[in-house]
Amino acid sequence: MDKTIWARCCVTMAAIAVAGAAWASERGPVTNLPLPRYVSLKASEANVRRGPSLTHRIDWVYKRRDMPLEITAEHGHWRRVRDRDGMGGWIHYSLLSGVRTVLIEDDLLDIYAAPDPQTRVNARLEAGVIARLGDCTPGWCEVSSGGYSGWAPKPALWGVGEDELRD
Repeated sequence: MDKTIWARCCVTMAAIAVAGAAWASERGPVTNLPLPRYVSLKASEANVRRGPSLTHRIDWVYKRRDMPLEITAEHGHWRRVRDRDGMGGWIHYSLLSGVRTVLIEDDLLDIYAAPDPQTRVNARLEAGVIARLGDCTPGWCEVSSGGYSGWAPKPALWGVGEDELRD
């Protein structure tokens, strides 16, 4: 085989291998769902362990039901998660929910009637409030908390991807 053709073949095969590895690393090996992805804490209390089994030490305990978390890895029935502060560890999957929530990051965040700052303000939410996540457009997400609902600027929320769209 000609050396030029051989070199092209090797480069092409390497590119295919890298693309395949990149795709595989973007999907959980257990669920085949995207990694990373956001979920919420289903339980009112959840042990966060150093590794993916009951034999691993508990580093701390999450005590805030519905708190948004980001899954970064999977191993059997365990999910490695991180919170808004970048802290995390391994949690049993049964303590997590696919119900999406977000954490309000801006203090007294205006929640608008529509995804437009010129519309009526429905509520103001304090920093640290957990809200249920609804639809998202490129720059806005619909949220609800404490009986109030409306639209918030996406950068003021933790628990939703910058480019994530939901309807």
